[in-house]
Amino acid sequence: MTLETATEKMLRKTVRADDSLPARSRRIHAVVAGVRGLQAGFVATLIMTAFRLPIMRSLPPSANFWSAYVGSSEPEAYPVVGLLLHLLYGTLGGAVFGTIFGLLSAERSIEPEQRGIAWGAVFGMASSAFGNQIMLDGLLDIQLEADELTLFHAGHLVYGIALGAWVGSRTEGVENPETEYDYDASS
Repeated sequence: MTLETATEKMLRKTVRADDSLPARSRRIHAVVAGVRGLQAGFVATLIMTAFRLPIMRSLPPSANFWSAYVGSSEPEAYPVVGLLLHLLYGTLGGAVFGTIFGLLSAERSIEPEQRGIAWGAVFGMASSAFGNQIMLDGLLDIQLEADELTLFHAGHLVYGIALGAWVGSRTEGVENPETEYDYDASS
């Protein structure tokens, strides 16, 4: 049973018998895209973390958040919690992106993969601005130096591109997301 079939079956149980859902309703599509976004958020966060760890030489600031609002020690005492919290943020952010992507109807003239990358880059930069302005500066009173801020934004751009590529290649317009691309030169 595919993800789409299981989701449609579940959603059909939530409507009255005399209500009908279109063959592939917008709601089903958004839910499926949200689930794909969860997967994509997990993968994209791993990619972003792998990108940022060697160049920033520090863990994501999630440990600072844990230290300030939950824990009783310095952020250095929470490296695993910080990484897990960062993974959770990124995974849930992926679900949000996937759901929004599934509901977008603009720019249908370009392929889903292309739209995914473009919108993913926008989403990555928006999440970077939110992380910097609200989380770091607002809640944690952390101001990054110019070079750190550049790498912070670059990491989120990598996240957004990976997220968008994953969601775009596995949701809308893709009959079977498990099918490999055909690189046969004769076609």
